Amino acid sequence: MQTPQKTSYDVVIVGGAMYGSSVAWWLSRNPDFDGSILVVERDPTYEFSSTSHTNSCIRQQFSAEVNIKISQFGAEFIHGFQEFMQDDEAPEIVLQSYGYLYLADNEAFAATLKDSQKTQQRLGAGTKYMTADEIHAAYPFYNLDGIIGGNHNLINEGYFDGGTIFDWWRRKARAQGAEYLHNEVLEITKNATGDRIESVTLASGDVVSCGMLVNCSGPRGAHTARMAGLDIPVEPRKRYTFIFSAQTPLDRDLPLTIDPSGVHMRSEGKYYLAGCPPDDDPAVEFDDFVQDHSIWEEKVWPTLANRVPAFEAIKLMNSWAGHYDYNVFDQNAIIGPHTRVSNFIFVNGFSGHGLQQSPAMGRGVAEWITYGEYRSLDLSSFGFERIENRDTFVERAVI
Repeated sequence: MQTPQKTSYDVVIVGGAMYGSSVAWWLSRNPDFDGSILVVERDPTYEFSSTSHTNSCIRQQFSAEVNIKISQFGAEFIHGFQEFMQDDEAPEIVLQSYGYLYLADNEAFAATLKDSQKTQQRLGAGTKYMTADEIHAAYPFYNLDGIIGGNHNLINEGYFDGGTIFDWWRRKARAQGAEYLHNEVLEITKNATGDRIESVTLASGDVVSCGMLVNCSGPRGAHTARMAGLDIPVEPRKRYTFIFSAQTPLDRDLPLTIDPSGVHMRSEGKYYLAGCPPDDDPAVEFDDFVQDHSIWEEKVWPTLANRVPAFEAIKLMNSWAGHYDYNVFDQNAIIGPHTRVSNFIFVNGFSGHGLQQSPAMGRGVAEWITYGEYRSLDLSSFGFERIENRDTFVERAVI
């Protein structure tokens, strides 16, 4: 454990993975913010963080306008990464635009896709609704029995190198003055009236005063909030990823295909990637990354072979289990201040959308800390108020 350089910071960020580093980078680069930043990370290897287990995908195929705009800025950030970093050594980040393809096997879901496509198109996304015949003409390797149609977009949808973005955010945040500390927050202390965070107590025994506390602790988000006597409906949920090779590779790229079964698949270089949630999807312990191999044998492989007959002969190359910071209320992020403890800032509950939303969400939180408002994109619909008021954020495109 490391000892902090100071006893008081303007902003203490709990968690230094993708979101902690996004907030730290956006905040430290803002010329209107002149405060001190401490990022407390319990595991600087990030071995078990959601950031390390991500599939690094991005899509504009959401139903809610703000989610579409968030991803559009994410694509802009990826394409303009070198300019944003303002560093000649920053690499180019390539967005592999293989696209997403949502498949519909019933009229109700097809109608939902068509409605979402209209919203996406109005906002400038390249999504098209395709009939089963049109899908077959573009991708003849699919078995489309039972499929009515689908939504597809080949513009700024696909996957990218999220690990490099994370590495540069962390590196540049440090260079811009943010202090990263290998330690762990064990206790959060409020003032006598209970409406402000005063300090955090670290595993090293150090007590650090803070002007604002930012909860970027991923699947541990509810645990961190409970230290301050606060509750959010966020829990760790296990998600599975499989890398496989095909005896007969496809003759063209495989879009990230969302099968009606819940299994998704896409090209991954010379290999292919598939993933899914378990049918029984409970909360899990923070350190539970045990794989259930029956999911591959009984759910994923049969679905792959059915949807893409060429995948009857495949070889599993690698697999892992990771955690979503899953918002059980409405599967969307909780962003911004608590309604009563005004200097406790949530950055939680992304439910699998986290990496693609991290550029816009990190920017927005940094704006709120600096100015007390969102300036680039209004993120107020993700506020904690909706949790208190049981006002669901409706997003119909959740994978």
